[in-house]
Amino acid sequence: MAGSERQRELRRRRKRREQINKYKAKLDKASPSEKAEIARKLRGMTPGANVLIERWQLSDA
Repeated sequence: MAGSERQRELRRRRKRREQINKYKAKLDKASPSEKAEIARKLRGMTPGANVLIERWQLSDA
């Protein structure tokens, strides 16, 4: 068995958090086009992407 659904859910959540942290680290040195790409990837990755995009000031990208 692959484990309970809860374990899979937690694994997905941890992986999503790791990816978000990687994007956040790249944000300072990113060009405007890279910021737009990060915003696009965030929208596809998590339902709370709009909050992150607003918080990271990517809405104008």
